[in-house]
Amino acid sequence: MSQVLTLPPASGAWREGDDPGRRQWVTLPAPLPLEAGGELPGVRIAYETWGELNPSASNAVLVLHALTGDSHVAGPAGPGHPTPGWWEPLVGPGRALDPERWFVVVPNIVGGCQGSTGPSSTAPDGRFWGSRFPLVTVRDSVAAEVVLADALGIERWACAVGGSMGGMRALEWAVATPDRVGALFFLASGAVATADQIGTQTTQQTAIRSDPHWAGGNYAMHDPPLAGLGIARRIAHLTYRSALELDERFGTAVQDDGRFAVASYLDHHADKLAGRFDAGSYVLLTETMNSWDVGRGRGGVAAALARVTARALVAGVDSDRLYPLELQQQVADGLGVPLRVISSPYGHDGFLIEVDAVGELLRDLLP
Repeated sequence: MSQVLTLPPASGAWREGDDPGRRQWVTLPAPLPLEAGGELPGVRIAYETWGELNPSASNAVLVLHALTGDSHVAGPAGPGHPTPGWWEPLVGPGRALDPERWFVVVPNIVGGCQGSTGPSSTAPDGRFWGSRFPLVTVRDSVAAEVVLADALGIERWACAVGGSMGGMRALEWAVATPDRVGALFFLASGAVATADQIGTQTTQQTAIRSDPHWAGGNYAMHDPPLAGLGIARRIAHLTYRSALELDERFGTAVQDDGRFAVASYLDHHADKLAGRFDAGSYVLLTETMNSWDVGRGRGGVAAALARVTARALVAGVDSDRLYPLELQQQVADGLGVPLRVISSPYGHDGFLIEVDAVGELLRDLLP
């Protein structure tokens, strides 16, 4: 039996006029120069904070989200925030990032869709950016985040933390501005995109672009390519979890409606993403990850990693098939630290699910 998905009638992007929730904003005072050429004007970064910056500005921790994450790392769902915090167990009283001790800053990446300037934002000419929005690389996003840090009075992060795409940004911070990062927590990521990652991500992009509602990237916000976004999410989610977990949870079970249980599970995640994300940002940010290479223009990965002066902790998930352990091993070797391994059946998503293990690692690293 075929399923009729219940999808929202509009893009899941946060738009001007929506409830801001906990978000705050910093607007860049000048256009953002782009690594690929040109510049991006009118850039605004949405961010959230927990705790207070101490008088010496020495307790700031930067937490950087993955592809479909945002600034809402902790806290309940509610007005302005369609989902609870994505790393809730790590931020709060008595947790690894206790706001009584740390000033936690979480920005939404430039090109995202939850308050920062991205394809669903209004350009300076008053029209949606849409297909006109340029490629923003990891290096570009960090350059914008440097402006955010300056605006907050933070000269040096006590720690930069990130998993997956967030790990790329954390590593870029430590390489590009070594004097501004005291410690680096690099989790479930790599130093350069692999052909396997590029292949799966370009396939997801093709799914979105094949949706007739894509309209060349210039779709109306009330009529986005939700079917294509849902297919992209299904493809992605299969790379985020392990084959062992899926087989143990679902096997070949068939539901009363005739669907395989695993297909129903993927449908559920497709629906969820459509309610909180924008297709244009999905295409753009997967291209951001495809372009990732910390060694570009720096003499290669090893030379780039040699620039890092931060205390570093590198960790991966043993069942991760999207960012397998050898990618973290390369970074650990380049930084001269041991690789810490999180044992989990959950694949790449283990970095979000195994919060007790991640929290212990953070406690080991933080001064």
